[in-house]
Amino acid sequence: MKIEKYQNGERVTISPGELYVTGGPCVISTLLGSCIAACLYDPVRRIIGMNHFMLSNPRYSKELPLNITDAGRYGIHAMDLLINAMMAQGTDRRHVRAKIFGGATIINPESSKDNFFCVGQVNCRFILQYMEKERIPVEAMDIGGDFGRVIHFSNGDFAVHRRKVDSRRSDKLAQRDRYCWQKAIEQQQEALTEIELW
Repeated sequence: MKIEKYQNGERVTISPGELYVTGGPCVISTLLGSCIAACLYDPVRRIIGMNHFMLSNPRYSKELPLNITDAGRYGIHAMDLLINAMMAQGTDRRHVRAKIFGGATIINPESSKDNFFCVGQVNCRFILQYMEKERIPVEAMDIGGDFGRVIHFSNGDFAVHRRKVDSRRSDKLAQRDRYCWQKAIEQQQEALTEIELW
């Protein structure tokens, strides 16, 4: 996990297997391929959290029930950790909303066989089933496809800024990413200064 301070806020970059939860001015970022990032937020308590989970089993089946496979168990573990971390900071589970991203098939997207290349498809199926079963409303999503994503999740307006990964333009995109998360923190700071405390 990498934390960068900016003004009175922070930008936190999480890697696979990590999560972060905060109620302060923050932008949480990550880079996704076949992995999934669940961006959860409580609009009442103004708490956000993001995880970045990948599947640990080298072989997956598209047809097996998810509660039998290692794929389902790992995803459930990652989601439970995120929700519990948010509840530890005061979130009421009834208020939790979600935005989900990732699950790309980057290598060999034409393959329809059960092999390592279907991990993105299994991840997409898992996260949709999990949200439905747990009754967490999905407010936005960008899952599947054949491209990676960089996402930035803001605690100001709960917006998620997403861009497709294109390695040919990495320098300009890195500058644009920096502008994106810095602007989001600046807006959160402006909103905080407008609030009168009694």
